[in-house]
Amino acid sequence: MRRAARRNLTAYGFLSGALICFALFSWYPIARGVLLSFQRTDAAGDTRWVGLDNLRTVLADPAFAGAWLNTAVFTLLALVVGYAVPFVVALVLNELRHARAYLRFVVYLPVMLPPAAAVLLFKWFYDPGPGLFNQILRAAHLPGLSWLDSADTALLSLVLVATWMNLGSGTLIYLAALQTIPGELYEAAELDGAGLLRRVWHVTVPQTRLILLVMLLLQIIATMQVFIEPYLLTGGGPEDATVTVAYLMYQYAFNYDDFGGGGALGLMLMVVLMLFSAVYLRVSRQDAR
Repeated sequence: MRRAARRNLTAYGFLSGALICFALFSWYPIARGVLLSFQRTDAAGDTRWVGLDNLRTVLADPAFAGAWLNTAVFTLLALVVGYAVPFVVALVLNELRHARAYLRFVVYLPVMLPPAAAVLLFKWFYDPGPGLFNQILRAAHLPGLSWLDSADTALLSLVLVATWMNLGSGTLIYLAALQTIPGELYEAAELDGAGLLRRVWHVTVPQTRLILLVMLLLQIIATMQVFIEPYLLTGGGPEDATVTVAYLMYQYAFNYDDFGGGGALGLMLMVVLMLFSAVYLRVSRQDAR
């Protein structure tokens, strides 16, 4: 019993470091944010309970509906672009026989850049004057675009930035999953006369189905919390076309000095993501049966 107790104490000792980090930097901010959503803080820093007043305030804000709509559109665009592109890149890398390590490094390089540096780099790319993208369009004898200054292209421009920044992580996860697929399955498919696309659809996708489902859930959760791209690139403009829920939350807390309103928006976003995750996991579990 002493040996078992000593062994368990050692294990709990190693776990305590992770538990303390989670408690300080994850669980406490969540609990504090929930409390703030039901409180109001004055200029002196004193708080008082106001019940659901903060929720009523943000619901009555004209920017509330637009922020949720922009967040939903951004998430859908990110699923169309950012969810498929890493999988395709992983398929290509998995088929290469030369320079695989170098190309993996190139693909993963954007993840190693500080997010602010990557976003500011794209801000120069999108510059309507000397920006790289418009220079390419002009070289192809095409008119330049107002990437960030037009409400029609601003949100899509943010999606392209987010996709490039997160391409490496998704690609490596998909690549690891692809390398676990037995080669005999592809050989059998080739003997049956299956082409490349049919092999991908009938062999690759079913064998990586669990990873694809998990990445879909993580993609939606991450994109619905988009903040740094609209904050650094557009400031919510033009015409509030890139104001997301997370950005509006920041405005309430740090521009309007309304931490309660920011906490209320954060609570609403957390509840929406929790409900979506619960429904998604339930449906995927039933589908797996």
